[in-house]
Amino acid sequence: MIRIALRLIALVSLAGAFAAAVIDGARSLADQKIEFTPMGRTLATAFPAKFAAMQAYVSARAPVLWDPVLLKLLYAPAALDLAVLGAALFYLAHRPAVPPGAGRRGR
Repeated sequence: MIRIALRLIALVSLAGAFAAAVIDGARSLADQKIEFTPMGRTLATAFPAKFAAMQAYVSARAPVLWDPVLLKLLYAPAALDLAVLGAALFYLAHRPAVPPGAGRRGR
C-alpha cells in the first residue's frame, strides 16, 4: 500500500516537473533567453499564505536548516527539484530484485 502511494506521488511529481520544464521552455523561447522558474517562486505563487507561514516557522525554529539547505532548494529550478523528488520516490518504491533460482516463496 505504501509503495502504491509513493509511486503515485512520484508520478505526480514527475508530471509537475515535465509541466514546469515545458513552461520554462516556452517562456525561454518567447523571451529569446534561457529562464528557469525557481521553486520558491512557484510555491509562493501557488500557496502565498502557507509559504510565508512556513518561512517564518522554519526560520524561527531551525535557522540552520533554513539558510544553507532550504534556500538552495528554493532557488533551484522547479523542474529540477520536482524531477529529483520524483526519481527518489520511485527509487524508494522499487521492489528489490529476486535472485535467480530463489523464487518468490521460501522453501
